[in-house]
Amino acid sequence: MNVIKTDIEGPVIIEPRLFKDERGYFFESYSEREFTKQIREIKFVQDNESKSVYGVLRGLHFQKPPYAQNKLVRVILGSVLDVVVDIRRGSPTFGKHVSVELSGENHRQIFIPRGFAHGFVVLSPEVVFQYKCDNFYSPQSEGALAWDDPELGIDWKIPAEKIILSEKDKHHPWLKDAEWLFDYKENLY
Repeated sequence: MNVIKTDIEGPVIIEPRLFKDERGYFFESYSEREFTKQIREIKFVQDNESKSVYGVLRGLHFQKPPYAQNKLVRVILGSVLDVVVDIRRGSPTFGKHVSVELSGENHRQIFIPRGFAHGFVVLSPEVVFQYKCDNFYSPQSEGALAWDDPELGIDWKIPAEKIILSEKDKHHPWLKDAEWLFDYKENLY
């Protein structure tokens, strides 16, 4: 696998080695050995999958300690713009974001470490999206930021009037108003 560093320390883009022939393709979507060697040691404990239609925006979500999560995400079918925001107070990149297109065609993945908010918007007619998480989901530990916070400056690549949100995702605070965020100096591992 090829690991591509981003402008923010922590999140990385992963491109698998793809083997193609007349029958189709094969690739290793996850190898604990390679992941540990190239990124960090992680024990993933839960896999999730969602299906969404064009314009659905899920995010910007995170889990607070002690249920904070590292995530490894990818698209099986369709395409999304995936966004990761640094929410570690005191970080030199606090409030900055990384965005990358993930698709069933490019097979890219992105690793989202603890201390970051995550979201995606569907760019294709539909998408099947998968997450690997290293901690179990805990509803009482949910945290989130507004997807349209002007200070974050995220270009979601589709018109705002086409965005489809859950009722919950319509009411998250802007970063400056968030009551709870991570501390850059805190060891999240």
